[in-house]
Amino acid sequence: MLPRIVLNSCSKAILLQIRARLKNQVTQLKEEVPGFIPGLAILQIGNRDDSNLYIKVKLKAAEEIGIKATHIKLPRTTTESEVIKYITSLNEDSTIHGFLVQLPFDSENSINTEEVINAIAPEKDVDGLTNISAGKLARGDLNDCFIPCTPKGCLELIKETGVPIAGRHAVVVGRSKIVGAPMHDLLLWNNATVTTCHSKTANLNEEVNKGDILVVATGQPEMVKGEWIKPGAIVIDCGINYVPGECCWRRKVASGVEDGPGWSRTPDLMIPTAPGHPQLIFKNIFNGLHFLEGIPFRARDQNFCFTFIVLLFVLFYVFIFLPFQRLGIEKTDPTTLTDEEINRFARLDIDPETITWQRVLDTNDRFLRKITIGQAPTEKGHTRTAQFDISVASEIMAVLALTTSLEDMRERLGKMVVASSKKGEPVSAEDLGVSGALTVLMKDAIKPNLMQTLEGTPVFVHAGPFANIAHGNSSILADRIALKLVGPEGFVVTEAGFGADIGMEKFFNIKCRYSGLRPHVVVLVATVRALKMHGGGPTVTAGLPLPKAYIEENLELVEKGFSNLKKQIENARMFGIPVVVAVNAFKTDTEAELDLISRLSREHGAFDAVKCTHWAEGGKGALALAQAVQRAAQAPSSFQLLYDLKLPVEDKIRIIAQKIYGADDIELLPEAQHKAEVYTKQGFGNLPICMAKTHLSLSHNPEQKGVPTGFILPIRDIRASVGAGFLYPLVGTMSTMPGLPTRPCFYDIDLDPETEQVNGLF
Repeated sequence: MLPRIVLNSCSKAILLQIRARLKNQVTQLKEEVPGFIPGLAILQIGNRDDSNLYIKVKLKAAEEIGIKATHIKLPRTTTESEVIKYITSLNEDSTIHGFLVQLPFDSENSINTEEVINAIAPEKDVDGLTNISAGKLARGDLNDCFIPCTPKGCLELIKETGVPIAGRHAVVVGRSKIVGAPMHDLLLWNNATVTTCHSKTANLNEEVNKGDILVVATGQPEMVKGEWIKPGAIVIDCGINYVPGECCWRRKVASGVEDGPGWSRTPDLMIPTAPGHPQLIFKNIFNGLHFLEGIPFRARDQNFCFTFIVLLFVLFYVFIFLPFQRLGIEKTDPTTLTDEEINRFARLDIDPETITWQRVLDTNDRFLRKITIGQAPTEKGHTRTAQFDISVASEIMAVLALTTSLEDMRERLGKMVVASSKKGEPVSAEDLGVSGALTVLMKDAIKPNLMQTLEGTPVFVHAGPFANIAHGNSSILADRIALKLVGPEGFVVTEAGFGADIGMEKFFNIKCRYSGLRPHVVVLVATVRALKMHGGGPTVTAGLPLPKAYIEENLELVEKGFSNLKKQIENARMFGIPVVVAVNAFKTDTEAELDLISRLSREHGAFDAVKCTHWAEGGKGALALAQAVQRAAQAPSSFQLLYDLKLPVEDKIRIIAQKIYGADDIELLPEAQHKAEVYTKQGFGNLPICMAKTHLSLSHNPEQKGVPTGFILPIRDIRASVGAGFLYPLVGTMSTMPGLPTRPCFYDIDLDPETEQVNGLF
């Protein structure tokens, strides 16, 4: 059988490509972190010929790619304690980011190899030979340890053949700690069935013949015969055939003429590995990603053909066809690309005026609502106007809340649109090549946080998109886990934040669409004070005492303000779900006021309305509410969504405005009208709508209380959260970066230095 791919004849070219890619990465690092110089140290004890060759290759490669390499040579007579002393100094040297130790085959002072290797700090163990690195590799923690370079290189070359490893029978000949054992672990954790053979293996020829993948990692010449190899197998020989006077690699060509010793026929692929190359690897994956952070920049002023050639050269070794497919190019052979496809691959051609991806900050700062960026001389005049959003408005937060699995999160993060090209085509995080790194950063955040109430009730706290500027719901994953834990007879209470006109509406029309879950009961929380405000009560100013109207009985204000609660009950019933009103009682509320709210709620469509004192009494104070919810869950329901996703964007916004807010109509301002047309053209018109609107009123005006009527809802802009899966119109003056009030809460917060008691938070 002729080979599908033969790489040994071009292994030097591959090595050069790897070095070019690494050189580019190191150069970028130095540009991004002024003064940073990556440092590699090689500590050599003795003067082995093979070590000298190995180290020479390492030093040359390090120099070529811009790594400062230090070669420390110690005599063969060096004692173990002296070696460990040198290792300790390298561990503590901040200019050395990784190092390796070359020991002699024998030592006059009986150096304990295990003691020496394990003295290396795991975060600097670039050879991956410490017990910690080996242990993590053995148990499958591949993203949290160093991997020896030769097995890692073999794995990447196997992957490059395009033949899936999962489910294949892999045979590793050799069991050394440097190559054979880690090669076994790598293949195993890539879902191959692995057999490890060695010099004592009986019927070695039969075992070798079983391998769909064969890795020969021994230093013994002619240990494996060519006729043993299974037809069609992938074969890598990474063992060195030592011949007196020279160090040679087995060679293989398509004709099979230049067979090395013992090879009598051509397998489908044989790859002799070259000496490894220096790598800067960060043990902590998050530190590494943040240290290497940076948005891909493709020069607008550069000739695109030149850019294409450079990118092609850099990316050849790492599956060139993946970036092609990511950009909508289905071809796998770069020589068949058209001029238009080459241009698309080489340059995203982003229109800076269309960039919608904002930086975020978890602090209120009104001065960041509009800023100018790119003013440093290094940015060559590429300035533009941008803004910060509050972190809870980030699309990544919404993705976290709406995702259903790691795979789903990876897909959603990749779909996030950051800008448009000059041709009007969307540019996504996947196009930028950052979605994989984003997924790594979020891989632990996807796990809900398990907490508990003061009475021991389990609570999942997960995700925090605000309902006024995002969809305002806790995560789908937390809901699903909770439902599984409580069982078919249990109850899960999940939050839909802020006013029911925004949080509840988005829960139904966005979260329920993506989760497939259908709620049994809506619990509307109301207070006497809130209804008094909606009834025309005096203005409440943060930091000042409440006006008397809110702490003294006033049934007239309560009844007037009930109009708002009545509308919210109607909104909930519009989705076909029974409603229970929870009247959250304060100590200044009178029984007459509480009874009035409960009676009016039941008269206007609520299944029940219950006084609640859980803030003061805990679970006991919510017992009646729980019983009402239990009864409501048994009542008939017919859940339905508010609008059809296939409707035009403007129509979906209008339905929400008219049916939920009570508006007469909507007005799309020019920017919003333009965005609606752009997103529809780009294929995003069928997404649900997530209104960014004040929670202080049913209308766009926070001063209009009760149930405003006769108003036109202004839509000033529309943004796309394609990864999260919705379009979000900005209503009126709604901002995605809040400002602090006239009297911020921090005036009331302090710490008692003796007791460390925090005061003023509540």
